[in-house]
Amino acid sequence: MLADIAGYLQLESWPPVPGGAFWAALALIAGALIGELSRRAFGLPRIVGYSAVGLVLGLAGLGGVTPSTRMVVDLALALLLFELGSRVRLSWLRANPALLLTSVAEAAVGFVAIYAVLRWIDLPVGVALACATLGTCASGAVIARVAGEVKAAGQVTERMIVLTALNTLVAVLAHKLLVGWLHLEVAGDWVRAISQPLWVFGGSVLVAALLASLVAWIARRLDLADENAALLLLGLVVLALTTAQFLNLSTLLVPLLAGVLLRNRSERPWVWPRHFGTAGGVLVLMMFVIVGGAVTPDALLQGGLIALAMLAARALAKGAAVMLLAPWSGLRLRQGLGLALTLTPMSGTVLVLLLDLQDAHALFASMVTPVVLSAIAFTELLGPILVQWGLRIAGEQHPVVARRAQAPVREVAA
Repeated sequence: MLADIAGYLQLESWPPVPGGAFWAALALIAGALIGELSRRAFGLPRIVGYSAVGLVLGLAGLGGVTPSTRMVVDLALALLLFELGSRVRLSWLRANPALLLTSVAEAAVGFVAIYAVLRWIDLPVGVALACATLGTCASGAVIARVAGEVKAAGQVTERMIVLTALNTLVAVLAHKLLVGWLHLEVAGDWVRAISQPLWVFGGSVLVAALLASLVAWIARRLDLADENAALLLLGLVVLALTTAQFLNLSTLLVPLLAGVLLRNRSERPWVWPRHFGTAGGVLVLMMFVIVGGAVTPDALLQGGLIALAMLAARALAKGAAVMLLAPWSGLRLRQGLGLALTLTPMSGTVLVLLLDLQDAHALFASMVTPVVLSAIAFTELLGPILVQWGLRIAGEQHPVVARRAQAPVREVAA
């Protein structure tokens, strides 16, 4: 009888089968609600809720990265990295060489520590190198989102942004060198091994310079706070991103370098509409759900313990480098501790690098994937909380936000 009614109502099937758009909308609603609950009930960053929804979907076998969801991740990351890069002043590195040394030290020591621990566990050299390369990178998406949400400002916040931008740059370049080495190791193709990294870096710089020039030209003629200007900026970023994709350039380097070039061609700071308006905010929410959904139960079973060892080595090495150099760079030890905590997250940037590795060398990537996905799973929830703690320890969380974050704790205690 129900089938007859369905036919009368011109329903295609009974019971109705929801499509992908239905589940995407449901995940978006759940992410927004749980993110707001996380903030109001526990004083946590909203992205903890977004990531929790994604992890539940992934562990239930409902996640995964498709071409359409990969585009969402790329675009959301492009917006966040463009904003991040536009806050990096290179003149600060010249004025404070200790900051540049801190960046080099935390990236290098983190790389060596991860590689040493994974080799001690007896992982193959190539797998240990790949994990160390990806593990060098802190999550620009997480620190940008948390810093914006808690309205953080100060020396530690600015250093966090600079260090994250620099180690993202280092990780992407090291990743391309790794892919080139694999071309040589697997196929003996030394021409491709050399030319591909050079093409990716050189081409990405050119596209980034063009994007920066176009944005600067628009900024001289339009008010960037205007909604139409925000849409125009979003369109330019999308255009640069799609150009990078069909030219096989880095979708991470292009927006990051464009932001850096834009910031350093002018003395005045750039102020953007938050995540380029509502559309950008939706993309960011979806990105964290998708990244969490990429984690699978099999990955955790195969690589979970190794990932914990990797993350422990990474945190200790990066933290020690930052804190040892903190006094020389002009920070108190408390601020150094806060800065070290903010470099903990691994999220969307690492996932994109992993997906690129899968596209280039699928068989090799299958050995790396369980460890890296497990590391992402463990830091998806803990990373944003540690960033918030780090900014709070450094005394750079906005006072109003800090009082709101402490209110739920006082209510529970009462």
